Amino acid sequence: MTRLSSEQLHVGYGDRSIIKNLNLTIPDKKITTIIGANGCGKSTLLKALIRIIPYQSGSVLLDGKEISREKTKTVAKKMAILPQTPESSNGLTVGELVSYGRFPYQNGLGRLTKKDYEVIDWALEVTGTAEYKYRPMDALSGGQRQRVWIAMVLAQETNIIFLDEPTTYLDMAHQLEVLELLQKLNREQHRTIVMVLHDLNQAARFADYIITLKDGEIVKAGTCEEVIVPEVLREVFRIDAVIGRDPRTGKPMCISYNLLKGDNEYEEKTHHSRFALPYASY
Repeated sequence: MTRLSSEQLHVGYGDRSIIKNLNLTIPDKKITTIIGANGCGKSTLLKALIRIIPYQSGSVLLDGKEISREKTKTVAKKMAILPQTPESSNGLTVGELVSYGRFPYQNGLGRLTKKDYEVIDWALEVTGTAEYKYRPMDALSGGQRQRVWIAMVLAQETNIIFLDEPTTYLDMAHQLEVLELLQKLNREQHRTIVMVLHDLNQAARFADYIITLKDGEIVKAGTCEEVIVPEVLREVFRIDAVIGRDPRTGKPMCISYNLLKGDNEYEEKTHHSRFALPYASY
């Protein structure tokens, strides 16, 4: 049974529709990446799937049950999210921040148990942040802080993890570090990872399944080979893309692209691209 899906999901703000009658299935124990132009509804979709924002109609099913009817702590024990801009961690040590991930398991007194401390230490160890446990969050680099936030999400002990643009504001090395960590969690611990990414090549490299959104609707969903193709990128991003193969992974990658200004121009450029780059895959 699929653990997470939506049926005819409609989300909006006031009179404005963001997500429109969307039917979606998230593959279990895989890495799913959501891509699309700014304002297409990527972050809104994540928040609706995890019940941070309400939806106007349709349904989100988690383990066969309507998520809107489940208790907050029940949902929080199954799904966790790292938002695009996490709340301020000023004044907190690394260990204190990660301990917040244990909230769904705390009793009315809010005291951490031996089990809680064991999970916190495990999350720090897995993310390579154990040595920072007693350091202030303010003293860490951007990449280090992002790994600590992921540790907090892991401390929540959920099988499904959502991340909204986890590589934002990070340099290339730290982006790769974070994505490799998420891939490791997926492969070794079989966590279901769902994340929004802007970089098409990162999406192709790390995702098992890619969902493309445009104006709140799915244009194409499938493997990177099915999605990272000129026709889909033209529809979603309005670009004329040249697609080749990553020499390290063999996955599709966007080698170059131009802004699309008209159908005739697109056809002309695509025609020349096919002969100019014989190694490109279409």
